[in-house]
Amino acid sequence: MNIKKYILPCLIILIAGITACKKNNGFNTIISEDKTKPLPVNNIKVDNFNGGANITYDLPNSPNILYVLAKYKINENTDRETKSSYYQDTVVVDGFAKQKPYEVTLYTVSRANVMSDPITVTVNPLTPVYLGVRPSVKLDPDFGGISVTAENPLKKQIGIVVMSYNSNTQSMEIEDQRFTKDASINYSVTGFASVERQFGVYVTDKWGNISDTLQKPLIPLYEETMDKTKFNVLDLSTDSKIDYDWQRPYLWDGKLDGNGWHTAYGVPLPYSVSFGIGKTYKLSRFVVYQRTGERYTYKFANPKEFSLWGTNSSTPDDIKLPVRAAEGAVIGNWVNLGNFRFPDPPSGNLPSASNSADEDFVKKGVSFKVPFAAPSVKYLRLAVATVWGNEAAAHLMEITPYGIPE
Repeated sequence: MNIKKYILPCLIILIAGITACKKNNGFNTIISEDKTKPLPVNNIKVDNFNGGANITYDLPNSPNILYVLAKYKINENTDRETKSSYYQDTVVVDGFAKQKPYEVTLYTVSRANVMSDPITVTVNPLTPVYLGVRPSVKLDPDFGGISVTAENPLKKQIGIVVMSYNSNTQSMEIEDQRFTKDASINYSVTGFASVERQFGVYVTDKWGNISDTLQKPLIPLYEETMDKTKFNVLDLSTDSKIDYDWQRPYLWDGKLDGNGWHTAYGVPLPYSVSFGIGKTYKLSRFVVYQRTGERYTYKFANPKEFSLWGTNSSTPDDIKLPVRAAEGAVIGNWVNLGNFRFPDPPSGNLPSASNSADEDFVKKGVSFKVPFAAPSVKYLRLAVATVWGNEAAAHLMEITPYGIPE
């Protein structure tokens, strides 16, 4: 299988955005008529790190030098250049595919864009981060799909690409791809029937390097989407008052435009809402759909940190929930099924500067796994602790729970 064709499309954008240790502020502009060839750098020292190296040096004593240029190959197919200005004494070379010696050619470049004679130095990068993560990657069955876990102790950006076998095309095809800096990676890829299927996963980085592929036949655990026509309002006096005619049933009406659930302003934390799900389920996960649009995506009263509570009692207690509690905590006959945080904008931008890709991510809905040890329930309470904006209220468009009926 030719894995290379599955490289993340966004790598092209990321590679184009990679810069040196200092921005190129007109390095290629000829700003001198002095065509004298500059002397090369000297007293070179190398400090290797995972996937790269810091190369320090002394510059020749010349006011005509503009920058130092490093040229090198990070793998068999990719050439890179890194520049460091006259005001720096270090150039960073990174993105190397393996832990082995690599040659880096250094040049000083004058203000007239004249290059010095080359100086070649050998770097020995430590194990690249993507290869360091790969041995820890595991695939396991999960409700409606598979779970992916891995460890990224250096907290460097890596990509996880999940594939599955498509019987129609008779090939492995990408099902999910994401970049993360998380130290512990744990998420699910869902939407599969409970029949055996070949799954695969590999690790990549922003330079296009890829690991070998872990492949494994797995049978996803059965789950079903709950029948929202069976949902019903649970009217508790301890829940948040609602406003703007955004009534609770809009939270499960299947519509992502129009109205949703919206609390009144100034009500006490947590902002909570309760409802019945028709019958007893062991929850597997739930998907939330936040309010989108330039004004709302990662802003305003969209939930950021929240908890899901449940009870299997036919007479749920009308009791105020705490703003925060440990998973498994019991308040009356309500059990904390899990504490969750809506993920940051996948673009890496600040929430206040989220872009169209972030909005598309939110529009698709974000899935949250319910811990397997959570008890079966027939009533749910969503309790919001914080929101993305500086608002004393919370709103949500839709919630879709999944699970196994009992």
